[in-house]
Amino acid sequence: MENKPRDRILQAASELFYSQGIKATGVDAIATLAGSNKMTLYKHFPSKDDLVLAFLRKRDADFTAWFVDRVESKANQAEDKLLAIFDVIGEWLEIPEYRGCAFINAAAEFPLEGNPVHRVSAEFYDRFRGYISDLAAQCGIAAPDSLALQLSLLVEGAIVSEQMQRHSGAAEHAKRAASVLIASGLSGTH
Repeated sequence: MENKPRDRILQAASELFYSQGIKATGVDAIATLAGSNKMTLYKHFPSKDDLVLAFLRKRDADFTAWFVDRVESKANQAEDKLLAIFDVIGEWLEIPEYRGCAFINAAAEFPLEGNPVHRVSAEFYDRFRGYISDLAAQCGIAAPDSLALQLSLLVEGAIVSEQMQRHSGAAEHAKRAASVLIASGLSGTH
């Protein structure tokens, strides 16, 4: 069964935006890769900005579902899930197609906070920190939002480090630092 034109266009845009960057990717290249034309592209996505936002929203849904499923499959206890986050990030950093985080990359290309692309990227990380904060709260950590921010900073740093130097072991180093932060948070609860 053939994919619908909208799906093909979104898939082509996703591949090109992630591998080449958003601003470096033209709608002609997207239409060509999708086996479509610009008229059909604009029928489904009235502007390139609409296509970029659709890409980021789909990436958010797909990555979040994959990520949470992988973390949940690796651990049963909330404390173990906090550490499993870094194992899952490590798996992702090792895929050959890895080109960094689509949301960090998009925010770098659209740095103004009011820009819709920047907002969607920031919202992804707000939800990511919320997931970590919920796990920290389940552990009984007194300041779960604070720990979530600290662990998120470690994740983001590992992502960028790995983007700058492949096979750097950044996720493992971040996990070791996270274990210290988690232990400190737990010791404050007893």
